[in-house]
Amino acid sequence: MQTQIASARSLRALCFLAGAMTVALAGSATADDNGYRLGVMDKLRVRVAEWQPAEGTVRNWDAVSGDYTIGPTGSLSLPFIGDLPAAGKTAGEVAKTIGEELRGKFALRNLPSASVEIAQFRPVFLAGDVHTPGEYPYAPNLTVLKAVSLAGGLRRSDSGQRFARDFINARGDASVYDSQRSRLLARRARLLAEVAGATELKIPTELKDVGNADKLIAGEASLMKSRRERYELQLKALTDLRTLLENEVQSLSQKTETQKRQLQIVSEDREKMAKLTEQGLATSSRRITAEERAATIESNLLDIDTATLRAKQDISKANQDEINLRNDWEAQRAQELQDTEAELEKLGLQLGTSRELMSEAVAQSAEALKFDPAGKSATIKYTVVRDDGRGPKEVVVGENDKLLPGDVIKVTAELLMQ
Repeated sequence: MQTQIASARSLRALCFLAGAMTVALAGSATADDNGYRLGVMDKLRVRVAEWQPAEGTVRNWDAVSGDYTIGPTGSLSLPFIGDLPAAGKTAGEVAKTIGEELRGKFALRNLPSASVEIAQFRPVFLAGDVHTPGEYPYAPNLTVLKAVSLAGGLRRSDSGQRFARDFINARGDASVYDSQRSRLLARRARLLAEVAGATELKIPTELKDVGNADKLIAGEASLMKSRRERYELQLKALTDLRTLLENEVQSLSQKTETQKRQLQIVSEDREKMAKLTEQGLATSSRRITAEERAATIESNLLDIDTATLRAKQDISKANQDEINLRNDWEAQRAQELQDTEAELEKLGLQLGTSRELMSEAVAQSAEALKFDPAGKSATIKYTVVRDDGRGPKEVVVGENDKLLPGDVIKVTAELLMQ
């Protein structure tokens, strides 16, 4: 009978030991499979048992078994063992070390079976634009979005405050100012090209990321072309007029030479008629006719000189008109460019004010971003600060990315600068 009782005890002990070893192995395997490394503030549940072959029983190490928290130094403080480094190790590695330490301390023949399981993961921390920043418990498969929901969601304003409406108004103003700024930047590019005498208009750097930049530049290029063509037509008209007047002066000069030769001939004929008349060889009427012819030619010469002077005056006026046209063209471009720069400066101040109002509204109530679902004006940025044992690093993550215990999640409402 005693033999049967001992056998039953041995069987129960073996079953218990097998169960304990199964728990230890299962906990170790799960931790290893997931690659999870323990860290400060992780809470562990430790169980230790030892098989007694001589008695066929299992001895529970109740003095060692219990719940422990990894301290700030990364160690577990266990009875008999003291401080045991645990941070950066798996649960299975810690369990194996506990068994080895106990066997060494007490000179045990058999290695005690230790199981280590995570009773509670170290918490995650939320900071920034969440409703209730702070420390929150970690659970497996915890995502960024779930963590934000634990913190009450995005920061929101108290009842009765109008930050969301302020954000909408400021965003509307910013959209108008952005559109006006884009048109002014295209106009400035066109004016600079006109001042430089360029024939093509390229998209400036400030408009590279603007959706309708091609359309804006195309419109300004068309205007530049038409203005340039009109300007060049006016210059050509003045050049043609000056050429015509110069030809007229040349013709009048040739006509003057002809009239002078005729006048010389008539003058000689008049002198002969005068001598013949004095000698009584010619009538006075012939002398008078010669005088009239000379007077007519002299009158023609005066008319030609007058016409020549008038043509030269017109040439001078055409030259002055060309100078004025060129000066006016340059002055007008310079004035328009100055006005455009002033408008851009004014819009920059207005746009800056609108963005500051948007920033203020978002800072007071990040939920204002729900009125900007497309994320054209602002967005939520999630950054995780994670220490993998080689120092903390910041990583930008998305809403559905999974977290690890000890992560610090920074939630920031950011305006998209355009």
